[in-house]
Amino acid sequence: MKAINIIARLWSWLFLLVMLIFFSITGTGFFTIRNLGNIMVTSTMVMLMATGQTYVIITAGIDLSIGYTLGLASVISATVMRDLANAGMATDGAIALGVLAGLAVTIIPGLMNGLLVARAKVPPMIATLGVMGIVRGAAFLLTTGKNIVGDLPPGVREHLRLVGNGSLAYRIPGEGLAWLKQPADLTNEQLRGLERLMPYPIIIVAVIVGIFAFVLARTQFGRHIYAIGGNREAALRAGINVTRTLILIYVLAGLLAGFAGVLHVFRFTAGSPMVGDSEVLNSVAAVVIGGASLMGGSGKVIGTVIGSLIIAVLQTGLVILNVDSLWQFIVVGIIIIIAVLVNQLQAYFEKQQEHTA
Repeated sequence: MKAINIIARLWSWLFLLVMLIFFSITGTGFFTIRNLGNIMVTSTMVMLMATGQTYVIITAGIDLSIGYTLGLASVISATVMRDLANAGMATDGAIALGVLAGLAVTIIPGLMNGLLVARAKVPPMIATLGVMGIVRGAAFLLTTGKNIVGDLPPGVREHLRLVGNGSLAYRIPGEGLAWLKQPADLTNEQLRGLERLMPYPIIIVAVIVGIFAFVLARTQFGRHIYAIGGNREAALRAGINVTRTLILIYVLAGLLAGFAGVLHVFRFTAGSPMVGDSEVLNSVAAVVIGGASLMGGSGKVIGTVIGSLIIAVLQTGLVILNVDSLWQFIVVGIIIIIAVLVNQLQAYFEKQQEHTA
C-alpha cells in the first residue's frame, strides 16, 4: 500500500519521463537541445497561467477568465507600444510603458473576480465566466477582432524579438558559443544547426514562477491559502481574513495571465484578443495533472510546472508524429480524468493509513 501511495504522489513525474522516452524513440529529432528548448518555451505561457490557477484551485475555486485576460493584456500592451512609438517616444520607453499598461489592466478582471467570489459569494465558476465575457468583449472592441501585427513599428518589433526570441547563449556548429546576441553573419548550414541555450522567456518565467512557488510554500500568505481551501470556516475562526486573501488571489491570477499576455507580445510581436482562449483548459489541466485537488486544500507549484511540461511535450510529440492536432484535446481530456482518479486513489490510501495508525 505504501508503494502504491508513493506512485500516486509521483505519477506525473513518471508520466513525463515515459512520454519523453516514448517520443524520443518514435519521433525523429525529438530529443535534441533545440527541440527540448522549444518545448520549454512553448510551455511558458501555460505555466504562468497555471501558476495563478494553482492559487485559485487550492482555495477550491477556478478562474475561467484568465484566457481572455491574457488576450486583453497582449492587446493593451501592443497598442500602447505602437501608439507611443508612433508618437515619437523612444523605443525602450514605449515598450516599458506598454508592458506596464498590459500588466495594470489585468488588475481589473482579477479584482472583479475576487469581489464577486469573496464578497458577493458568487460561485467561482459563474463569477469568472461572467468576467470572461466582459474581458473578451473589451478585447474585441479594442481591436475589432483583429490582431495587432503590422501596426507595430519596425524598431519596436526588433527590440521585442531580442527578448522574446533571444537567448543568453547560442551554440554555433564548429565555432563554439556566442553570448547575448545571435551572430548576424551565419551561413545557412550554421543557422540550421544553431542551438539556443537558455532562452530569455524561460529565464523570465522561471524567476516569476519561482517567486510564486516560494510564496505559496514558505510564507504565511501561502499557509492562509491552504487553510482556506481546506476548511474556510475553520480559517475564519483562526483569524484569517478570508475575504481579503481571496481577492488578492484572484488579482494575482489575473496578473500572471497578464505576464503571459505580455510575453506573447515579445515572442510574436503581436497582440491578439484570442491568444489565450485555448489555454484555459490547459491551465486547469496542468494544475490537476500536477496533483492539486479541485476540492481545494492541496497542490504545489512544482506539480503545476510538471503538468505544464507534460502538455507541452504531448503537443510537440504529436506534431512530430504527424498526428492531427485535434487529438490533443482528446488526449489532454483523458489525462485530466486519469489525474483526478489518481488524486482520489491517493486520498483513499491516505484515509486508510489514518484509520490503521
